[in-house]
Amino acid sequence: MTTATKARPPSADDLLLGTSPPMQAVRALVARVAPRDVSVLITGPSGSGKERAAQAIHMSSDRRDGPFVAINCGAIPRDLLESELFGHEKGSFTGAHATRIGRFEEASGGTLFLDEIGDMPHDMQVKLLRVLEERVVERVGGRTKIAVDVRILSATHRNLETAIDDGIFREDLYYRLAVFPIALPALAERTGDLPLLIDHFLKIGGDRRGAVKFTGSGIARLSAHRWPGNLRELRNLVERAAILHPAETIGGVEVDRLLSRAAPVLQPTCDAPTPRLPPPTLSEGTIDLREILAELEGRYIREAIERSSGVIAEAARSLGLNRTTLIEKMRRYAA
Repeated sequence: MTTATKARPPSADDLLLGTSPPMQAVRALVARVAPRDVSVLITGPSGSGKERAAQAIHMSSDRRDGPFVAINCGAIPRDLLESELFGHEKGSFTGAHATRIGRFEEASGGTLFLDEIGDMPHDMQVKLLRVLEERVVERVGGRTKIAVDVRILSATHRNLETAIDDGIFREDLYYRLAVFPIALPALAERTGDLPLLIDHFLKIGGDRRGAVKFTGSGIARLSAHRWPGNLRELRNLVERAAILHPAETIGGVEVDRLLSRAAPVLQPTCDAPTPRLPPPTLSEGTIDLREILAELEGRYIREAIERSSGVIAEAARSLGLNRTTLIEKMRRYAA
């Protein structure tokens, strides 16, 4: 009889992928704060991996064997949020056919992750503050105080200091939540992690045999992208690439199509060089010198990127350009 092997729980390194300086700094902060049972506020743009950072803190803490319970404060209607957080007694409102424990009770002994805390209604902020101060909850419709032992991690993509100035977020609640703040970088600030992240998304997407691969120019084009959707956008792109280009090696042109928000259109890959006409001569009449020079410049840029395996700084040095200048030219020529 074969005994099933229990899967190893993910570590902080599994959850916080990347070797870039910004991610090394985040991992150092997580390692420092995880053993301390204090509240942590994780900030960063949407899609930057805030819940994964919260899970990394939980898995590195003494509460790792307890539950990790997550709730999106902005996704639950305000009239149901109190019941979700604190639970309710049977008959306390229409539809309450049975007693139900809330997320605080569910997370007792472990970690409660309050995602998008900046979207929490103002009246609920008052009730949350009271629970954080007293460490007891009362279910909706109940009178019994129930002690809870939870560590609070919260996250938001909003600027809470601005929200405080605007009267949208309570300052006293902010200081309760932000005992230790951690700011996650946007993907555009850590493009050196792209190859590792792409490999990760291919791995979790299924069998990697015959998976899509990116050339140096493809990686360089990804590095030049601004990534407004951050890790979520990258994961979508990798999944789209795996569907459209299985077992293919794709470059900058294909990456540009993948980055487009338009519906995908199957195109032949551009591994084979495009046939070029011999350069025109003045004897043939008027020529477009700008177009010829632009084509030549784009060709040299692509070649430099290929030779440097997508390392933009190295390609820029070989062309005698500043890195920022090369990135602008890459965007112009879609190199």
